[in-house]
Amino acid sequence: VQLVESGGALVQAGGSRRLSCDASGSISYIDRMGWYREAPGKQRELVATITSGGSTNYADSVQGRFTISRDNAKTTLYLQMNNLKPEDTAVYYCNSVVVSSGGFEYEYWGQGTQVTVSS
Repeated sequence: VQLVESGGALVQAGGSRRLSCDASGSISYIDRMGWYREAPGKQRELVATITSGGSTNYADSVQGRFTISRDNAKTTLYLQMNNLKPEDTAVYYCNSVVVSSGGFEYEYWGQGTQVTVSS
């Protein structure tokens, strides 16, 4: 599975931005996908996830402001970010998890896209 993020930018606080992640390769084996972010000096953290069935999960810090979604073909993952705050500044990474027939999980990551929120 190959993942390519796009959409990162410099945004003013209170603004909105949509990130995209284009998936290619063995996408039919993807069990779930998600967005993670890594701020300078901090560990990578979960932002939001979505399962193949469409169930979503959000970090408390973004609940109500961010929305994760996928297109019908499940080849593109989105993250709609509203009411952005300076603390949302980070490199955002797309993640996918493939589960093999034997139950093993394999993780794939994109290269990341920078979101900077100015106050």
